[in-house]
Amino acid sequence: MVYEELIEVLLKAERVVALTGAGISAESGIPTFRGAGGLWEGYPVEEVATPEGFERNPALVWRFYNERRINIAKAEPNEAHKVLANLENLYDMWVITQNIDGLHIKAGSKNVIELHGNIWRTRCTECGRVSYNYEVPLSEIPPKCEKCGGLLRPDVVWFGEPVYGVDKAYNLSQCCDVMFVIGTSAQVYPAAYLPRLAWSKGAKIVEINIEETPVSRYADFVIRKKATNAMSQIYQALLEAFQKE
Repeated sequence: MVYEELIEVLLKAERVVALTGAGISAESGIPTFRGAGGLWEGYPVEEVATPEGFERNPALVWRFYNERRINIAKAEPNEAHKVLANLENLYDMWVITQNIDGLHIKAGSKNVIELHGNIWRTRCTECGRVSYNYEVPLSEIPPKCEKCGGLLRPDVVWFGEPVYGVDKAYNLSQCCDVMFVIGTSAQVYPAAYLPRLAWSKGAKIVEINIEETPVSRYADFVIRKKATNAMSQIYQALLEAFQKE
């Protein structure tokens, strides 16, 4: 059987966590955050993804996010997203993602922590109201709050801001039996710390990445394949193994 040892581990597992990064969404056609040299239309990324940049020029920041929303709106969840959603039927399953594209939720995952926020959510800088806005392209840049007329910002985590759901993410990492680390370079903290935390508490670490990362050094299983290929093969083998039980 393909992945025989991994399947044996998964058959005994109860709690499974997946930490996902840009690599899982790249297969859905979403470009990674940084363009050539970290520039967007000649602007350094700090101008469009920091609180200071937003304060200086909210229209510029919203032009950047409007373009990203247009790109993301064309994307559909891929096989890897769908497998992770299906695993909720077999396990106490959670996804912790660094992505802001909302594709895990679109794929059907219910237990999702979006560490860096969600590009489809807005937050009012005046009254704090959080709401979803799926308008593509945006008719008004920068958009205003329907409730108070205040300036809206994307409900995403910018450089220098604390991530969302970190306490829950730490707790899940400490009590899971298996952690998949999929398509993340594992270099952005605090997400980069989660696999080592899980490993230190006895979880089996499964890295799925076409490139080597710091996680590769201690992962129990290292799979050098694209996320869609690896996850669909693992899921198929797992279903067959469950049927034999």
